[in-house]
Amino acid sequence: MFKQYIGWKFVLVSMAVVIIVATIWFVSSLSQRIQEEETKKVATWVEANRELLQAPADANLNLAVEIVTNNSTIPLILTDEKGEIIDSRNLDSTKIVRDQGYLQNQLENFKKKHPPFIMEIDAKQKIYYYIYYGDSLILKQVRYYPYIQLLVVTLFIVVVLFALSSTNRATQNLVWVGLAKETAHQLGTPLSSMEAWLELLKETEGNESVVTELGKDVDRLKLITDRFSKIGSVPKLEEKNIVAQIEHMTAYIRKRAPQRVQFTVHAGDPEIPAMISPPLFDWVVENLLKNALDAMEGKGTIDLFIENHPADIIIDVTDTGKGIPKANYEKVFKPGFSTKKRGWGLGLSLAKRIIEDYHKGRLFVKSSELTKGTTFRIILRK
Repeated sequence: MFKQYIGWKFVLVSMAVVIIVATIWFVSSLSQRIQEEETKKVATWVEANRELLQAPADANLNLAVEIVTNNSTIPLILTDEKGEIIDSRNLDSTKIVRDQGYLQNQLENFKKKHPPFIMEIDAKQKIYYYIYYGDSLILKQVRYYPYIQLLVVTLFIVVVLFALSSTNRATQNLVWVGLAKETAHQLGTPLSSMEAWLELLKETEGNESVVTELGKDVDRLKLITDRFSKIGSVPKLEEKNIVAQIEHMTAYIRKRAPQRVQFTVHAGDPEIPAMISPPLFDWVVENLLKNALDAMEGKGTIDLFIENHPADIIIDVTDTGKGIPKANYEKVFKPGFSTKKRGWGLGLSLAKRIIEDYHKGRLFVKSSELTKGTTFRIILRK
């Protein structure tokens, strides 16, 4: 499903690129043709004005008058040979009245866009008018259209990708919850049977040592079942001493770790209260410690640093293992990602979900260096 999601992202982005490139090419070609047509219209307008000025009194000037009066879209500015503005057409009249520099600014813009048309008024006295023109509103809208379309397409892609991401995450959550609930259900039946057999063993003398060890294993299975049963439901958060909670889980892992691995808990305060779900938080610490043990291959040190800050509690789990490449900092939390030959790659993914979804905190790789070790950081908000 993840590959399918990536495939859809690629298809959407590719379609957007094709649409945008095709639109820009088409609009550029269209705007060029419109500009050529407008240049021809201005030339016709200039010729009509020249005819009106130079025609004899009895000439029929109806066509020239119609051409001059029909130009209502292309902005024009008429100047003399000294550059003084004589007249203007199709510009904002309110701005002309309110802003004395408006016409001059428009003239400078027109000069940058198009060369002027020169209209001869009196050849003997060398009187010439210069007609400068700009782009019509329609041409401006056509040129801005690709940018508007780019914005619309970008928003569309963002919405679609967000919807796909939400759907993908919701599906993953349903799988997690279903897997966890089914695991708890499957463990429940043999666990009940084991508890019954344990009670029978207690009634027979000489089984004291067996009963004690078997009882520990049954309690452990009950804890695991309880953890899985809490996935998918809103856990009850309790105020606990986070230092004692971490020390307890560290002591549990220490007994089951190789003797050449040293565990040390560093805490500035002996008691740091925090709102946690004890079974689920213990699961996170256990996963991080087991992950550190796997990375160290039987020897090294694991240090847990607990810092009490005004707004949050920071817990760093540092090992001296083989380290994690920087490219895998985020991948280690993805379901199914694992560097081990055995395992499903679910431990760190579950740990991240427990901290971020249930405790509203953060879990991430703070730092790592190949062959030297890794530090995972937990941040719990107070």
